[in-house]
Amino acid sequence: MSEKRYLNKRHEILFIYDVSMANPNGDPMDENKPRYDEETGRIFVTDVRIKRTIRDTLKEMGKEVFVIEERNEKGTLKTKEEKVKSAGGREGVLERYIDIRLFGGTFALKGEEGKAWSVMGPVQFSYGKSLHRVKIIPVKGTTVMPSGEDKAQGTMWERYIVAYALIGVYGIANQMVAKDTYMTEEDFEDMLKALWMGHLGGSVLLSTSKLGHMPRLLIDIVHTEGSLHRIGNLDRYLKLTTDKNDEEIRGPNDYVLNLEELVRRIEKFKDKIEKVRYAVDDELRIEPDIKSALSNLQVEEISFEEDPKERF
Repeated sequence: MSEKRYLNKRHEILFIYDVSMANPNGDPMDENKPRYDEETGRIFVTDVRIKRTIRDTLKEMGKEVFVIEERNEKGTLKTKEEKVKSAGGREGVLERYIDIRLFGGTFALKGEEGKAWSVMGPVQFSYGKSLHRVKIIPVKGTTVMPSGEDKAQGTMWERYIVAYALIGVYGIANQMVAKDTYMTEEDFEDMLKALWMGHLGGSVLLSTSKLGHMPRLLIDIVHTEGSLHRIGNLDRYLKLTTDKNDEEIRGPNDYVLNLEELVRRIEKFKDKIEKVRYAVDDELRIEPDIKSALSNLQVEEISFEEDPKERF
């Protein structure tokens, strides 16, 4: 790949999405309950879950993805060794698979491909955290069909969902590492699109536990070329204004997302920032308006195709 296509500027990402009557990221070690911080009453989502949504959506977009279930001609799942061998080794893996260029990977392989190697990913996400305390609801029910020949009736089940959560995720794209993985500007743009569109649903979040996700706000802070600066943890500077108790919040009409502190932080480092790009869902109420609040910076609104038939 030509070096001029490499990502050559640092990006910081703030992604806000919400989930209603669903489970954004269950903990398999705790009855698949939403991951919950008892001290703060807030839920959290792992970076692995965020990357999984991006990977699945990139696959829908026609991109080649390494960390995804695929089957070979025999109908069995392809192994890591098969994929590496088919790609022609480390260089081939980086050339072929967008998710490795974005997120990196560790390769402890067997057989002919047995040499261990790893790739540090230029794009990393923090754990997502709800911006308010969240109500978790246990839901019980029964299945219609018995689970075995010796069963005369269906069985009981129980799952846990959140009534509503507005979740903030911070991410960073490191231009220095991008050269090592051959990550391009196009890769980054595809990743942003997958992040937004993946949380609209499609076939990516179609399970019962995942329906109810919506992307609300995405901010991409583009630093000046050569800058190694970062503001860091952009989600810390967000605040909800509401006249309800946190656990009573059920949707965007119940609050205003206050960006005043975030704007102040961005303005503080304006000499290191080339521009700010953003996408916002029209149901989300935010104060102040991003364009007017950041009038001393170049601000661009971006949009993603929302018609499922025209998505990719």
